[in-house]
Parts: sequence; structure tokens; C-alpha cells
Amino acid sequence: MMSYSRSIFLLLFAWFLLVLTALLVRPLLPVDETRYLTVAWEMWSRGDFLVPYLNGEAYSHKPPLLFWLFQLGWTIFGVNEWWPRLVAPLLALGCLFLTMRIFSVLWPQYRPLSPLAAWFLLGTGLWTLFLTLTQFDLLIVFATLLAMRALLAMREHKRAWWLLGLALGLGLLSKGPVILLHTLPVALLAPLWLDESVDRARWYKGVGLAILMGAAMVLLWAIPAAEAGGEVYKKAIFWGQTADRMVNSFAHRQPWWWYLPMLPLILLPWSLWPRLWQLALRLRSRLWQDQGVRFLLYWLVPVFIAFSLISGKQVKYLLPLFPAIALLAVRVLAQDEVTKRVRLWLPGIGLGLSGLLLLVLPFVVRPEWADWLQQVSPLWGGLLLALAALQMVLPAQNWQRSVLFTALSSILLAIVLHLSVINAGAMAYSLKKPAEIISLLQIQGHPVANSGKYHGQFHFLGRLQQPLAVIAKGEGLSWIKANPSGYVVVYYRQWSDQLEAARYAQVYRSGALAIWSAQAVLEQPQRLDRTLGE
Repeated sequence: MMSYSRSIFLLLFAWFLLVLTALLVRPLLPVDETRYLTVAWEMWSRGDFLVPYLNGEAYSHKPPLLFWLFQLGWTIFGVNEWWPRLVAPLLALGCLFLTMRIFSVLWPQYRPLSPLAAWFLLGTGLWTLFLTLTQFDLLIVFATLLAMRALLAMREHKRAWWLLGLALGLGLLSKGPVILLHTLPVALLAPLWLDESVDRARWYKGVGLAILMGAAMVLLWAIPAAEAGGEVYKKAIFWGQTADRMVNSFAHRQPWWWYLPMLPLILLPWSLWPRLWQLALRLRSRLWQDQGVRFLLYWLVPVFIAFSLISGKQVKYLLPLFPAIALLAVRVLAQDEVTKRVRLWLPGIGLGLSGLLLLVLPFVVRPEWADWLQQVSPLWGGLLLALAALQMVLPAQNWQRSVLFTALSSILLAIVLHLSVINAGAMAYSLKKPAEIISLLQIQGHPVANSGKYHGQFHFLGRLQQPLAVIAKGEGLSWIKANPSGYVVVYYRQWSDQLEAARYAQVYRSGALAIWSAQAVLEQPQRLDRTLGE
């Protein structure tokens, strides 16, 4: 087995390589990443650190903690793009070390295996994807893990409730009351996993104090923010982010069973490890006697059921459960008494299929999907096929090395996807150039409008100081006639040579965007039509 220190060093190197690749290759992705940086930028440019803003209006969809973290870095380093993009990876790194610490606390006799829990987490495909994305999800994962560490500390230290309160407060300030759904079930079900020696009254008193502390933390922001943001904003942050969002979410509505068939996909490549699942089934009664296993199951199962019953569903909502799965998996594998070499057939086949897809992608993609996909070199697919062959042919020395090799394969796959597919599409997703043009137009005194819903995709990239007008369908000509010196950003379903007459045009995603002057649109009103050139 690899030494503890070498495993940690390799973990840090793999994290660094993945993050560096993403920072160098991938632009800020619209609409989520650009929106969150725009909100932080508008708060910064206004000097208002209470109320988040998007395009000049109060933004109630998210609490401000992530925006504050962006601004903390800007205070030190100046306004830049790289610091906000580092926040999520740094949180992910913190999550890896918290996962290791929880493993060591639960099973001190297995402490040398704790880095494998971090490797399991880092090697999970969905986690690897979100590690470099500038979103709120890893902030809530970090708060959840901090809460779990606090609960374990509360078994022995009666004043450890403050750490739980801090975790709840951070969670409430990052994504609202969803942190309570992730943490309270295991806290309230403590008699089912705690030792009899723990004073139940003291336990629940500590949980209650922690909830009060977390509530106080968020109210210290929410009350003055509600007063400053107005009545609509007040209603939105006190109700829209609680029961209304959790129970009546229509944006991503799915049936209750939707997560079940998704589990094998979101747990790749580990879902292709039959040995893991065989051991879990065979040793289930023995493992149930383990307090640490019971703790993880009471963390995992009630939350999964609750999220299945909530109407809105996305796979990323389950990310805070991934550390629990990683901890359980390594604990199960620790019981594996087989010492023979392990061949990674199924993970190798999965990696090989990914390589095969990259190999044929440039030849099967249709132009209407996205022209830039044809630029992906098939050599990247060949590289993945070679790695897959090595993974299947060269057996690992033991299950510990198998976890390490499988995780490294996932990370290499993510890096290859960045260097191939994401690199080919970078220009189609980068909005820096149109944002700079919009900034110049506003400085010159031209009003600028966005055709259709505006998600804040230009404000941070162009450091805009004024909001864009938002034109609903059918209102374009009216706005243009009222603003004859104005410009309008229009989005199209596909690229057309007719767009070359615009002030600026580029391929955007699988379609295109163009910035037209009001005069150009008045000359040919069909330029406002998304189907132009079809």
C-alpha cells in the first residue's frame, strides 16, 4: 500500500493538475458561472454588500456567502476572474480533507486508509465535473461535512455545538434552508446510532443551540438586507428560499423515483465495481453493528428519501451525499480479505467507451449540433483507448491500488475532455469579446438591449456599470424606434453569413449571437428573428 504522505501528495497534485487545466482551457460558462460573477461584480461596483443585484435589480435567488468569498479575494488581489474560479476548487479540497478527517474519527484503527476516501470522492465523475465549476454546490457540501464533523465531536465535547452552529450558519448563508435537510435528520436520529453513554438531553440541547446560532447568523444578514432590498425582495428571501422553493420547484420537476435510475450514472466509475457491491451485501449484518456505518446510513438514507419526495430534482442536489458514499465504500472495502491482484475490467471498459466516443465524434457530429465539435482531434480518443487497455491488462496489486488507479483514470478522463471537447468549444462559450464591445458602446453613450431573458452573462466580463434593457419577444422594434442610437444583442439558432453585417457576431453554443445597431435592424427587421438564415 502507498504511504500516507505519498498518497496525500499525489492527491494534491491530481487536484492541482485538474484545476490548472480547467483554468487555462475553459472560459466562464454562461449562464450560471457568468451570472454569479455578475452578481458579485454588481455588489462590488455598487459598494453594497447586503443585497445581491443582477442587471440593476435585487437578486433573491441565492444568499450572499459565495459572493462575499469572491469579494474577499478581490479586496486582496483586485477584481479578477481567476480568484472566483478558484473558490470552488479550494472548497472541494477542503471537502476532501474533511472527508479524510471524518473517516479517521469514525474508524481510528483504519486511519492509514483515510486518503482512499478522498480518492474515492475525487474520482467520482460527477464530483470531478463540479470541482472546477463556479457554483454554490461545493459550498453546501463543505458546510454539510463541517456539520458532520461537529456532530461526531458532540459525542464527547459538550461545547462542540458551536461548530455545528457555525456549519448551519454557513450553509444557510450559502444556499438557504437546504442545509437543514442535509444535517438535521442524522442529528435528530442520534439515539439510533449513538452509544448509550451519551446524555440524550445534553445532545438535543446542543443541537437546539446550534440551530439558534445558525439562524442568528443568517438573520444578521437577512433582516438588514430585507429592509434595504424592499418588500418584494423581503418576501423572496424569507419565503421563496424556503418551503416554496423546496416543495413547489417547477423548474426541474421530476417524479419521485427519478434519482433511482440515475444512481449508476452519477456514481461512475464506482458503480462498475462489482466487488464493492458484493462485499456490501455479504457483510451488511456485520457492518450494521459498526456505529460509524450506522451514522453514515442515517446521514445518507433519510436525506435521499427527502430529496426524492421534493418536486425539483437535479443530480447536483445529491452532491452533499457523495462524501457519505465514499466513506461507506472504503469502510466496506476495508473488510476485503482478498489479497490477489485485481483486474479493473469494467472501469477499463467504461474508459474505453469514452475513448471510442471521442475517436468517432468528429466524423459523426452533424453541423447543426455544433460546428466546433468537428474540430475535436480523434487522437484524444486514441489516448483514452490506450489508457483503458493498460487499466484492463495490468492488474492492481490490491484493492487500495485499485481505488487509486480508478480515481486517477477518472481525473485523466476529465483532463482529456478539457483538452479536447472543451478546448474545441471554448470560443463558442466565451463571451468576453461581446461583453467588451457592449462596455465600449455604453461608455460612448449608446443604450444596449438584450433580446430575450438576460442572465447577466456580460456584466462581469465587460465590467459593465449600467444595466441592459431586456426586450421580450415582439417588443424589439418598439425599443429600437425609441432608442435610434441603441444596439441590441440577438441570439440565433444557427450561424448565418448574414450575421457578418452586424457590429459584432460570433458562434455561441450551438447557434450564434450578434450585436446589431438600431439602424441595421430598422433596415432589415428580420434580423431580430432567431431563425435568420435557416
